[in-house]
Amino acid sequence: MSTGSGPPENAGEEALTARLFPLSLIQRVSVVKIRDYAFLSDSQSSALVGRDGSVDWYCLPRFDSPSVFGRILDRGSGHWHIRPAGEYRSQWAYIGHSLVIRNVFHMAKGSVSLTDALMLEPGSRGHGIGRKVPHVLLRRVQGLAGEADMDMEFCPRMEYGLTIPRYQSTDRGWNIVGGPVELDLIAGVPSELTGEGICARFRISAGQSAEFSLAYRAPDCGPSDRAIDARLTIEDTIAAWHSWADLHTGYQGLYREEVRRSALVLQGLTYQPTGSVIAAATTSLPEIVGGRENWDYRFAWLRDLSLVMRALWVGACPDEPERFFAWIDRTGGAQGHQAVQIMYGIGGERDLTEHVLDHLEGYQGSRPVRVGNDAWRQRQLDVPGEVLDAAFLLKEKLGDMSGFTRRLLVTLAQRAASGWRERDSGMWEARDRERHYLSSKLMCWVALDRAVKLASRLDAWSEAGGWESERDQIRDTILSRGWSERAQAFTGVLGSDHLDASALLMPIVGFLPATDRRMRATIDAVERTLGEGGLIRRWPGEPNGFILCSYWMVECLALAGLTDKAMERFDQVSAYSNDLGLFSEMAEPGTDEMLGNFPQAFSHIGLINAAWQVSIARPPRGRAP
Repeated sequence: MSTGSGPPENAGEEALTARLFPLSLIQRVSVVKIRDYAFLSDSQSSALVGRDGSVDWYCLPRFDSPSVFGRILDRGSGHWHIRPAGEYRSQWAYIGHSLVIRNVFHMAKGSVSLTDALMLEPGSRGHGIGRKVPHVLLRRVQGLAGEADMDMEFCPRMEYGLTIPRYQSTDRGWNIVGGPVELDLIAGVPSELTGEGICARFRISAGQSAEFSLAYRAPDCGPSDRAIDARLTIEDTIAAWHSWADLHTGYQGLYREEVRRSALVLQGLTYQPTGSVIAAATTSLPEIVGGRENWDYRFAWLRDLSLVMRALWVGACPDEPERFFAWIDRTGGAQGHQAVQIMYGIGGERDLTEHVLDHLEGYQGSRPVRVGNDAWRQRQLDVPGEVLDAAFLLKEKLGDMSGFTRRLLVTLAQRAASGWRERDSGMWEARDRERHYLSSKLMCWVALDRAVKLASRLDAWSEAGGWESERDQIRDTILSRGWSERAQAFTGVLGSDHLDASALLMPIVGFLPATDRRMRATIDAVERTLGEGGLIRRWPGEPNGFILCSYWMVECLALAGLTDKAMERFDQVSAYSNDLGLFSEMAEPGTDEMLGNFPQAFSHIGLINAAWQVSIARPPRGRAP
């Protein structure tokens, strides 16, 4: 465990230089696509910065707050760019195992680096990072060689672009107020107010630097009049991330660096004050460009949170699992008279009513742009299974379960036992009507199977017999009604002939071995019908591949003993990440087009679990990690 002040700046540069891509692979920046963004986080809020040096998404003080910069969803909804004034090529990488990004711009007469970070509380380390944060965006420009002219343009638009703020110059920079948001900008170069915002043109020579900081001002939230040394605070933030990463080095399987990066992303998507995990950092990035399947993912799904705990268990360090169950309990989900929602706000809020932002044009014209998510009203029967599966996996870490954890798990098992015969909206959150989804019945089986195995820890011997009986009835139902002779596969809905990639969960959760005749036929059918370019679609007719389902296929191949094929498929799927190792929800087969919200927790969870499964199945002479 590292608790020092962090590596010296030149050490960070050396680590980054080793990961830079050759200049021949770097293209001139034109239209900024999803894959051309880096993810910044302080584990309470997040930002997306493009490889062109523009911050085009920033919500504060929480992940789900209205945006201050929202150009990713509308050209006029706010941005903050710092970049060369002329033509350039760029190379970027995260600094070590952190969420601090360093972008190197190469021009005809010089090279300049731009380092961006969301500041963590000075001195915070390990599992303490993100509990308290100053809500400051740090940007540092350094001259590396020759000299270069740089442009800075700062144009915030509060409340998803609705509010143009007022600007007031101060002794150290600018005070910006728009609606409920007040910001302090400190610019390390002379700047002026124009019609659009605050602008500057400045020259940087080798050895020179310019620091910028943007602080959110609110009662007890962020700095007000104190100065911020961007160089020192960036170094401290890097050290803080490294101290967290140093606690997660136990994973020794294949694809070690990919697993560590994905674990960092999951930590960045965690709202540390409560321990909840958002599904993604954005809203309304489309599943299909120009389509209407645009949703707000800045909320905490119980399914995602459970899978995150499982993924971090694979990474050898689930952070304080008791916090996970305590968060579910605080939402009211363990109370017998209240429904267990499938999702909550990051602070435990229940009402996530959805509405449309009609004034925004959407990513590449993809409307509507939605905030809130009406899926909170849905019935999804798989959630108890996800939570109980996580509890079973983490039973040793949990030690002696607290009373509220036992009550929660017993309540979820009882609801699975009493409700598995009902229709629901399914894990893909269908909005037309409820059905008897196979995956929902499967996860009810998981809930009861794990509850039976945990009965002694739950002090629930009297309930275990009933759980076991219901579990066996679910199994019989799935085997008799979930198999389609016509499709020669287990399908998405009981009694249907239509394939669904969620059937790949059956061997992953231990319902059937992947070597079972029917399961092998299902794996083959899904690959043949839903697969393209290494990706797996969720259902026939869906145009793009779903990253999580694609990693499920990797797990199934590994479980079936097809290790070489699983490793080949893992490489194919992983190639759909961007050059920083970040995934969106979906990808277009055969191209580099990312689709859906970004970065997506589901996708990174899928990578971690697939890497672990392949590592278990790897033959003795397989390639080294």
